[in-house]
Amino acid sequence: MHSSSDKPFWGEATSYLNFCEEDYVVTRYVAEFINTLSSFAFVVYGAYGLFRPGRNGQTLARLLSYSGLIGVGICSASYHMTLKYHTQMSDELSMHLLTTPIVYRLLTFKSSPQRTKLVAVLLTVLFTAVMVTHMVMDEFLLHATTFGLAVYIIATRTLKLISQQVPDERIRKNLRNIALFGCFNFAFGYFVWLLDNWLCSGLTSLKHSAGLPLAFLLELHGWWHIFTCIGGYVGVALVDAITSGQVREDPVPHLAWPIPTAARFLGGADASQKQD
Repeated sequence: MHSSSDKPFWGEATSYLNFCEEDYVVTRYVAEFINTLSSFAFVVYGAYGLFRPGRNGQTLARLLSYSGLIGVGICSASYHMTLKYHTQMSDELSMHLLTTPIVYRLLTFKSSPQRTKLVAVLLTVLFTAVMVTHMVMDEFLLHATTFGLAVYIIATRTLKLISQQVPDERIRKNLRNIALFGCFNFAFGYFVWLLDNWLCSGLTSLKHSAGLPLAFLLELHGWWHIFTCIGGYVGVALVDAITSGQVREDPVPHLAWPIPTAARFLGGADASQKQD
């Protein structure tokens, strides 16, 4: 319990989801400290994507994609910092604001103007319907299902375009390995998210036994942020490279850690030698 002087700065929680991390343990100004801190990984990866070396100029599509990652990080941090209903809605809205433009970019790649307009209208209608329904009815399943469907479309469509648009066999294999690495991060992150919910009581006991700062390592929702961030960054980077025609040279060595390291590991000694 908090004393009156330690009363939570943001007041009582109004969000309908509250995760396993205990509230206001580190400071009265941040409800879930590690969940908030780990959210800024999205900001770091998004900023790196915007300003990384080896990029060919700044396009609107690239700006929207990496700004989407940054937006997810800011909205997620705001949510876990305050545990308010409106910040929860902004966090969940930002997830769709990230995935919807990427889905649009993939589905309209080399499409006719008519198809491009049709996809734009359909995605706008779907996005609006999902978010209005979600916010008005507090309906979480629709949000989670449509976000999962968007991630599935991005993963499968990206793998398909890698096979179609990358002529160099070595680069094609490298990009496929990295795409699968991104999928693994998403899947493992979701598994960690489930464990955080299922094992919360036991994890909380372990945190109390370990004490700070070791207890921070047991905040599994924070690890979900890290793994999902890496998976999201991989998706954005690969879609950006494929749809902007930057696959004549391998973009992987220019990507943020741990992507180049993972590529060398997955590609074996031959890939490592060719990238060095």
